[in-house]
Amino acid sequence: MAVSTRGDYASRALLSLTLNDEGLPTSVRDIATRTGLPQPYLEQILLTLKGAGLVKSKRGVGGGYVLAKSPEEITIGAVVRAVDGPIVLGDFGLPHHNNACDHEGQCVLLSIWGDVSVLMQKRLDSYTLAEVADLTKAKKQWPDSNSGI
Repeated sequence: MAVSTRGDYASRALLSLTLNDEGLPTSVRDIATRTGLPQPYLEQILLTLKGAGLVKSKRGVGGGYVLAKSPEEITIGAVVRAVDGPIVLGDFGLPHHNNACDHEGQCVLLSIWGDVSVLMQKRLDSYTLAEVADLTKAKKQWPDSNSGI
């Protein structure tokens, strides 16, 4: 599974709101400028995030977006699920049980794909926006991508 562009952009947008939280709404234009993301696409993503209850919006002068929850309550997994749907390796179905598998090894592999999907979900859910903001500000050491899980 690869995190989609939408998942990446949504995470970057919410991280921007976290890093620049002054208690006031931030315009889509300001988020786009800070993150380098295309504004029209970002507008669509923020509407999806609003529908998922991760951001709130204010219209008019001084309007924009704010986080709907504290950064400690929003995980990267929740952000990705909000814009991409379930975090899974693929849509292969569930394995049969009680030795009822129709094809050689298929059920074992289905079980492995499911297991890895759960590990990905747990890993993405282990990072909150607050923690990612601390990583960004060098208050914590970045995860070592070579260390594995």
